[in-house]
Amino acid sequence: MRGFVLGGTSSGVGKTVATLALIRALRDDGHSVQPAKAGPDFIDPSHHEQVAGRPSRTLDLWLEGDDGIRHNYYHGDGDICVVEGVMGLYDGDCSSTAMVAEALDVPVVLVVDAKAGMESVAATAHGFREYADHAGRDIDVAGIIAQRAHGGRHEDGIKDALPDEMTYFGRIPPRSNLEIPDRHLGLHMGDESPLSDDDLAEAAAEIRTERLTEVAREPPRPPARSPAEQSGSRVAVARDSAFCFAYPATIEKLEARADVVTFSPVAGDGLPECDGVYLPGGYPELHGPELDGCPALGDIARKAADGLPVFGECGGLMALTESLTTDEGTYEMAGVLPADVQMCDRYQALDHVELQATTDTLTAGRGGRLRGHEFHYSRTDVDSDARFAFDVTRGSGIEDESDGLFEYRTLGTYCHVHAESGAFETFVRNVTATR
Repeated sequence: MRGFVLGGTSSGVGKTVATLALIRALRDDGHSVQPAKAGPDFIDPSHHEQVAGRPSRTLDLWLEGDDGIRHNYYHGDGDICVVEGVMGLYDGDCSSTAMVAEALDVPVVLVVDAKAGMESVAATAHGFREYADHAGRDIDVAGIIAQRAHGGRHEDGIKDALPDEMTYFGRIPPRSNLEIPDRHLGLHMGDESPLSDDDLAEAAAEIRTERLTEVAREPPRPPARSPAEQSGSRVAVARDSAFCFAYPATIEKLEARADVVTFSPVAGDGLPECDGVYLPGGYPELHGPELDGCPALGDIARKAADGLPVFGECGGLMALTESLTTDEGTYEMAGVLPADVQMCDRYQALDHVELQATTDTLTAGRGGRLRGHEFHYSRTDVDSDARFAFDVTRGSGIEDESDGLFEYRTLGTYCHVHAESGAFETFVRNVTATR
């Protein structure tokens, strides 16, 4: 599977809309497109999936390492991969877009805002290409997508000014209908997106797909791995609009080792028969009335007290606490973990994270380290007798550089870990050991 990375000159330059337009253009041209996202993100990939028709892969060096992102890449399905970058091309100390492009050895297509420039757009692109040597990055900035560029003289001026070694791959027209609204964790999710097929078709028509396919390259293949063994355990995974932040690689990892059954707390489902529960992150704060007193959280509370292993990440952590307070009111949650959650007006943590286990727990043995990321607008007030499973060596955690609030065999963290961390193999082993 050949691929390329779509990098931006900065955050907010319009990488997501450009990515969607490229996916649509390549699909219209007969290609089977595998989308991916550089950096930890659940929201942009939801938009990718809506247009590509398949889940988007997450490629992050901090979370996965070089071999890990290549394994994740090759778990994709298609003949060409479009990787949306994070922030500006060179931004980020753990896993910048440039680092991901270098690890995959695929070219970069640079998204440049052209709304107020022509020759200066080319100068900016040339500077980003030349800066690779200064930054010590072995990457090829192959050309540009001109975001918010008009046709005619405007487009021609940009093309004519580009240096010979850079390719003009097309433009995204300056249209208000080609923007995605924000909310507190980023863009609206893909199934809420106002972008219509007609809007994307208009943008896709301005993309030179034959030039993209010419520059795309296949990354080196990672070392082979031994196949996973089925445990015979059954893991229930919450999947709905309140619990929608789960990496495809995580679900694949669970499915390779256990029988996975999904349920929807928001829809009023009860907890299915299972040997363990995984509650991913998401937006429980947008669904307080549906979650308050819902059958699934009641079932989890009863079974957790009997020793059922339950793992909740971020939104999953929030759902396992005593209560969740938003601007609309206070809602009763599962009540398994001794804490209360309060939503705040600004984000409380945003970083790559490293945890070290201070005890044997569901996702790591004592002394083990896990890498992940955190991004949340909530604050957790824990009881004085609360117990934590992890010291935070990078990041914020729940309280006082601690994370992994636990009770019974239930664990809740603000840290989202990737499947490459080994956390989910450990989780399934612990689930199986308690059957």
